Amino acid sequence: MATLMNFGAVNLAFLLVFVLTAAFPPVQASSDGTKTVEFNVKPGGVVHTFTEGIGEYECSFTYASQGGTNEQWLMSVGLSDDDRLFSCSVWRPQGKSYLFFTQFKAELKGTKIEYANAYSQTATTGQSDVPLKPEEFTVGDSTVTHTDGKFSAQLSKLTAIGRTRHDEL
Repeated sequence: MATLMNFGAVNLAFLLVFVLTAAFPPVQASSDGTKTVEFNVKPGGVVHTFTEGIGEYECSFTYASQGGTNEQWLMSVGLSDDDRLFSCSVWRPQGKSYLFFTQFKAELKGTKIEYANAYSQTATTGQSDVPLKPEEFTVGDSTVTHTDGKFSAQLSKLTAIGRTRHDEL
């Protein structure tokens, strides 16, 4: 599984800026290479996909869920100043989803994932993010997906950061 260990100080600074942007989203495109948009997560067991991108890089969140009614979620995508990192975060701002997810997958197009994590509950006042157990999801080169038979059906946040194929001249 990809980890933060191979991130340099510059990459960690980008991650910190992205996390702060995700915590206090502008809900629109900004001039600094980040964009946050709102979308509905719909129950009913039908597979849905929501996609957002910046430039040639794209994040797609595919899921199926059951129970309850539509929930408002946010997706933030960001591109580092040097175009080397593309990030995607999908989360429910209220902290915990009341839907039961039968599947999920996030795909970053144009990147190779270096860090990813998924959470059953997101931080709210006085609480911290609650990560899924490592065996509940799998990180591939460009995807983060639930693990059949191990995923507990609880998802409230998913974050992935990928290195772009940007080459220096």
